[in-house]
Amino acid sequence: MKYIFEVLIDADYSAEQYAAAWLEASRLIQKAAGARGTYLHRDLHDERRLLAIAHWESKAARDASHAGQDPAIKAIIQSQAEHVQIRLLGEFADADWQVEPLEPSTKA
Repeated sequence: MKYIFEVLIDADYSAEQYAAAWLEASRLIQKAAGARGTYLHRDLHDERRLLAIAHWESKAARDASHAGQDPAIKAIIQSQAEHVQIRLLGEFADADWQVEPLEPSTKA
């Protein structure tokens, strides 16, 4: 499953400052059972808008991790609260449909 949220960075802060904290928290979160990686994307047209995607084995794994969250992770998240606005975009199941890139053809 994917846990996706938007991050809006305040004018007196930078995406790089937020990303440093995000990386630190994410490294800790990835120790949780069912964690499958996180990605942070910068909007091409607004450098203060980021898209964060956390991959989890299941919603239950994500919920269990959040319920028993390490105090260090909570502290990192709280340290960023005054600098960003976070909006949950949703919790999504893994793709039912997808199109993979075609492999380059080889000429004989």
